Amino acid sequence: MEKPLLIKVNPKDNVEIAVNEDGIKKGTAINEGLTAVEDTPQGHKIALVDIDKGGEVIRYGEVIGYAKDFIQKGSWIDEHKVNLPSAPPLQELPVATKVPKTMPPLEGYTFMGYKNLNGSVGTKNLLGIMTCVQCVEGVLNKAVEIIEKDLLPNYPNVDGVMPINHNYGCGVAINAPEAKVPIRTLKNLADHPNFGGELVVVALGCEKLQPEILFEDVESKNVVMLQDEDGFEQMVKSIVDKCNEKLEILNSRKRVECPASELVIGLQCGGSDAFSGVTSNPAVGYAADLLVRAGATVLFSEVSEVRDGVHLLTPRTINEEVGQKLKDEMAWYDNYLDMGQVDRDANPAPGNKKGGLANIVEKSLGSIAKSGTSPIVDVLSPGEKAVKKGLIYAATPASDFVCGTLQLASGITVQVFTTGRGTPYGLKMAPVIKVSSRSVLKNKWQDLIDINAGVIATGEATIEEVGKQIFELILEVASGSKKTWADHWGIENALCLFNPAPVT
Repeated sequence: MEKPLLIKVNPKDNVEIAVNEDGIKKGTAINEGLTAVEDTPQGHKIALVDIDKGGEVIRYGEVIGYAKDFIQKGSWIDEHKVNLPSAPPLQELPVATKVPKTMPPLEGYTFMGYKNLNGSVGTKNLLGIMTCVQCVEGVLNKAVEIIEKDLLPNYPNVDGVMPINHNYGCGVAINAPEAKVPIRTLKNLADHPNFGGELVVVALGCEKLQPEILFEDVESKNVVMLQDEDGFEQMVKSIVDKCNEKLEILNSRKRVECPASELVIGLQCGGSDAFSGVTSNPAVGYAADLLVRAGATVLFSEVSEVRDGVHLLTPRTINEEVGQKLKDEMAWYDNYLDMGQVDRDANPAPGNKKGGLANIVEKSLGSIAKSGTSPIVDVLSPGEKAVKKGLIYAATPASDFVCGTLQLASGITVQVFTTGRGTPYGLKMAPVIKVSSRSVLKNKWQDLIDINAGVIATGEATIEEVGKQIFELILEVASGSKKTWADHWGIENALCLFNPAPVT
C-alpha cells in the first residue's frame, strides 16, 4: 500500500489535505495517533482532531468554516460539512500596519522586447483592430480572413492580427455611471504595448460608442466607417487596405534588449483546487517577489477570490490611501453582488469543490498566495491602466475571461495562470504561462501545461525552486525565445468586457 502523504499548511491547522493520487482509504494509519475513518479523495481535508458542532475548521492558519455537525478525527471534510463564516468587516481592517520591508534589488535581468514611442515595451508584435460596436464584427472577421491568408505571409515580423471584438457600443446605457468601466477598458486595450502604437478602428456609424469617445485624437486614427462604404466588398477592401499600411510599419519593429523592469505581468488562477494554495500559487508568489525586486510591475486580481483574505492584504498596503482604495474596491463588489442577490460563495465552481475546496474562504486564502510577500503599492479599478512599478492589486471579477481582458487593459504583456483542475485558456494579446498545481494534471496535459508545481507537494522541489523556474520562463517567453503551449497551439479565448451598467 502506498505510504499516505498529507500536507498541513500552518501549525494552527486542524486539517491536512491528501496528496496521494488515489486519496486516503478508510482504515489507513496516517500516523501513530491518526487513522482515516472514511475514504478521502486527493486534495480533500482530513480532520486531525475531533471538531464539535459549530467548532472551527482551520486551514492556512485561518478559520475557513464551522462544523455543521460533530466531525470525528480522521474524517473527510468536504463542502457539505462546513458552514460559511462571515466576511471580514471592511472598515475595521488595519491598513499599512505591516508593510513588508523592501527586498534587495535584482539587477542585470533583461528580456528582448519591442520598445514603443510612449515608453511602454511589448512582448508581441500584433496588428490591433478596434471595433466600436458588435455590428461590425461579421464584416471585420471576413476582412481578417483575407489579411491572415493574403497579407501576413508578406510581413514575417508580425505575429498576427488581433481584432478587438466585443458586445458593447450600442443598446447600452452609455452615460450611466458604471459605463465608465467598459469604455475605460476599450480605451486601454486600444493602447496595449503589443500593438506598437499602430491601430485600425472599425465603426458602423450610428452606434452610441462613437470613435471620438474612445480617442481624443480620432482624426489621426485610421477609421473605417462601414455606413460610409458602398457595399460589402468595399467595406472589406477599405479595412484590408488600412491594415496593409499598418502591417508595413509593424513589420519594421525589432526586438531590443530591455531591463526586466519594463515587464508588466498579470497573475491569475482558474480551475483551482486545494493544491493551488500550497504549490502553484505560492510558487507564482515567489516569482512575483523576484519580479518586484527586478523593478517590474506585477498585477494580481479577482475580487471574490480576495475578499475573504483581504484582512491579510490591507496591512501590506504602503499607505492609508492605497489601503482605503483596496477596501473601496471590495465594498463596491459587495454591493454589486448584493444587487444581484448573490452571495460571495456563489464563486466556487463544481470543479473547485471536487478538487477539495470547501468554500470561497478556503479558495480565497489559497488564491492570495499568488501575491507573494511584497508591499502593495497601488490598487486599480477594473480596466484602469497600471502606471507604477511593484505589486499592484487590479480589481476584476474572478471570471477567467473577464479578468484576462481587464488585466490586458491594465497593460499586462505576459500572464501567469495557475490551474489545478485544468483549463486550455489562452489570450492572443499576451502570452499565457500555464502552471499546474498537481503532477497528475501535468502528466495528463503534457502539451498544455508549461510548468508543473505539483512536485512541491511530493517533496521533489521547493516553492523557491519552482518560483525561480517561473521567473526565468517569464523572461524567455517575453523575449519570444520560448513559446507557451497556448501560443504554440494558437489557443485564443475571446475578449470579454465587464459591463456593470444597464443594457437597454
